[in-house]
Amino acid sequence: MEKKVKNAWAFYDWANSVYSLVISTAIFPLYFASVTPEFVEFFGNKLSSGALYSYSISVAFIIVAILSPLLSGIADHTGSKRKFLKFFCYMGSLACMGLYFFNGDNLVFGLAMSIIASVGFWGSLVFYNAFLPEIAPPEEHDSLSAKGFSLGYVGASILLIIILIMMGNFEALGYPNEGGPIRLGFILVGLWWLGFAQFTLRKLPNNPYQRKSGEKYIWKGFQEFKKVWFELKEQKSLRRFLYSFFFYSMGVQTVIMLAVLYGDFLEIEKEKLIITILIIQFVAVIGALLFSKISAKFGNLQSIKVSLIVWALVCGLAYSLTVGDPNIDLKFYAVGGVVGLVMGGIQSMSRSTFSKMLREDTQNHASYFSFYDVSEKIAVVIGTLTFGLLLEIYDNNMKASALSLVVFFVIGYLLILRIKRTKHVR
Repeated sequence: MEKKVKNAWAFYDWANSVYSLVISTAIFPLYFASVTPEFVEFFGNKLSSGALYSYSISVAFIIVAILSPLLSGIADHTGSKRKFLKFFCYMGSLACMGLYFFNGDNLVFGLAMSIIASVGFWGSLVFYNAFLPEIAPPEEHDSLSAKGFSLGYVGASILLIIILIMMGNFEALGYPNEGGPIRLGFILVGLWWLGFAQFTLRKLPNNPYQRKSGEKYIWKGFQEFKKVWFELKEQKSLRRFLYSFFFYSMGVQTVIMLAVLYGDFLEIEKEKLIITILIIQFVAVIGALLFSKISAKFGNLQSIKVSLIVWALVCGLAYSLTVGDPNIDLKFYAVGGVVGLVMGGIQSMSRSTFSKMLREDTQNHASYFSFYDVSEKIAVVIGTLTFGLLLEIYDNNMKASALSLVVFFVIGYLLILRIKRTKHVR
């Protein structure tokens, strides 16, 4: 496949990563916490706002976990991965823009827009990731995956800095407080995602295997999914990797999504939390490229093992942080830097490792990647639910929730020890 197509594929990370940073990680969680009280009445139940937000993430991932296997089967059968990518991209970006109208009084609307944006983001990634084995040979998967994540980290950081500048100059922009620029930032996220995605959507191949939809394509899509399910049973290494990926993703994605709320729990100032997020983003660029090099020298599995050990240590360090520590800011920055290093590495290597483990004669890539993505989504549901339940059990104390994540990384590490090395994965 020509270089322009590979670059266009990687560029979608530049387009969509503004959602994961601004909406999912940095700005929206803080904005949500600032416009909602600590405890809220939600459909007759009294919940902490942190738990409610965590549960809303769980709902979004349940929706994606249900939809993606069937849609992936349809996409493989009809050769329409690009159309599905476009649909979810547009849905997610428009929902981000819809968050402009969320002001705290319309809680249900805000949560709905947040959930739809999340479904759009993660739904698009199912089909985006499935293009990787179609546009590049296995030996290029590590570097191309790392390139995509690196572009995403840089692009998202640029827009976050722009939004921070707007927040710092809210009076010059005609707003009474930071809330206006933040809400305007949600529109910028949607426009950035939608606009830059056009380059990817124009260049990616459409129906590379020249498949025809025919009649009863929904039933055929289900059959495609069922076929992959039975094929996975015969591929022990790939199946074992999915088990490991499932458990360590519970920890990784929960940390990424709720790190800002944990910093807020430690009473770290909002500006310093944003600085931590930027540190994570820029260090993640180094991490993605570094672990790509480690993989090239020692193998994918070894690079993931190293990353999981560091992730477990990070959770232990986060647990040790205490409110009132005079050096809490510096310690939080340091923990954030380590998170960025392993975040870039494990996200990049997980995607490329799974892609390299697929059989070379495989053509139903979307269906295979749906299992990869569903594993991650169900993991996030369990991870965020666990985090939220522990918050309620321990009266909104997040330290127990943070420590519980260590278990997920340890299980993921033990499971990856059972994977046999292959031609492309060692």
